[in-house]
Amino acid sequence: MLRGYSFRPRGWALAAAAAACAAFVLLGNWQARRAEQKRALGAELERALKLPPIQLAPAEVDTGTLLHKRVAARGRFVAERTVLLDNRLRRGRPGYEVVTPLALAGSEWHVLVNRGWIAAPPSRMVVPEVRTPADEQRVEGIALERLPHALQAGSAPTGRVRQNLDIGAFAAETGLRLQPLVIEQHSDADDGLARDWPRPDLGIERHESYALQWYLFAGLAIVLLAVLSVRRVPAP
Repeated sequence: MLRGYSFRPRGWALAAAAAACAAFVLLGNWQARRAEQKRALGAELERALKLPPIQLAPAEVDTGTLLHKRVAARGRFVAERTVLLDNRLRRGRPGYEVVTPLALAGSEWHVLVNRGWIAAPPSRMVVPEVRTPADEQRVEGIALERLPHALQAGSAPTGRVRQNLDIGAFAAETGLRLQPLVIEQHSDADDGLARDWPRPDLGIERHESYALQWYLFAGLAIVLLAVLSVRRVPAP
């Protein structure tokens, strides 16, 4: 301590700093644990993608056992129910993600397949033509809980071109018995669609930055306590 100064924290300041520091450290630890959990989930997803695909049963499936795993389904696409999800960018280019129900072979069930991406024509008044195979297909891909969601103003439209598509709402609209999941198609097909899907963002870096932020706040609480508790000692 510098000559002429002393460290004399007030009781309330010491208690407040200790409480704030403890709270910030707890929050930082929680965010750090979340980052580790997401990192473990990422490793689990990588392992699951290396396993053989799980064949989708011709009955209602248990999504909990299939999400983020490789799956396969056999059936025919219901081309007239194809939906184009608008405003989907690839390398800065606007376009559409093409979603078509697949009627599962030997069953009344259908599953939505996100078949891939197609570029938008120069004129937004023109809807691109999508080639859809008419014969039975075997589709392989990743089972997802829902389709990617984009910001949307107003109520959801029900035409061929939409901003978003909800499984339950689409089932009610069309009368199709839809499985409670979506297949993100990874298998090749002669349809001209791009399937270079972006890797899922698990938010690991976000949790790590939040953890660092809370730890910095804890350090700041200690620094403020020190600054506010240093007092000049009166000369004798």
